[in-house]
Amino acid sequence: MTKFRPLHDRVVVRRLASEEKTVGGIIIPDTAKEKPMEGEVVSAGPGARNEQGQVVALDVKAGDRVLFGKWSGTEVKIDGEELLIMKESDILGVISA
Repeated sequence: MTKFRPLHDRVVVRRLASEEKTVGGIIIPDTAKEKPMEGEVVSAGPGARNEQGQVVALDVKAGDRVLFGKWSGTEVKIDGEELLIMKESDILGVISA
């Protein structure tokens, strides 16, 4: 497997699968599905530098479930897996159990 480490304040996210059917039981075909806006952080960069040149660590870490904007990130394929690379500021929040 290829090792990929994001730089600065970038985060690699794996989209989580969306529901296949609605609450009422209607099955949603692939062509009508919206891409999920929820994912799991695969890896995160060390952080961005502030005006004093110090590295400010990110608030998210690998394994966090996050919510992000519909158009956030850049889609990439690493080892055949579709992932998103986005800035930490594109993440709306962390989902806790």
